[in-house]
Amino acid sequence: KVQLVESGGGSVQTGGSLRLSCAASQSRQFSYCMAWFRQTPGKEREGVAGYDSDGNTKYADSVRGRFTASKDNSKNILYLQMNDLKPEDSGTYTCAADECLGGSRHVTESFTTYPYESWGQGTQVTVAS
Repeated sequence: KVQLVESGGGSVQTGGSLRLSCAASQSRQFSYCMAWFRQTPGKEREGVAGYDSDGNTKYADSVRGRFTASKDNSKNILYLQMNDLKPEDSGTYTCAADECLGGSRHVTESFTTYPYESWGQGTQVTVAS
């Protein structure tokens, strides 16, 4: 497992932007797959974006075109740039990571249901209307 620490959450107005960061504790070379999830009280956890070391990405329909996942390999940090935020984007955002068992493209394509091994504690995002 790797330790994941998220940061960058906060409160913004509708239409604003935030950039979340997920710092991984180790940088050993392996085929990794990562993802961002979010959850609000009373709702199931929702997959927001999947990302892997081969450059594959996938986004939930609700955020496609507004959110972008990227990674700084020199710092071992996964980012989630969130633009044009809406109140329904509010929630606790958590990142997850695992080796890409079954292939990176397969994992990223199925990121919403993949059983990631490592999870962070989450960072809160609040979008005011």
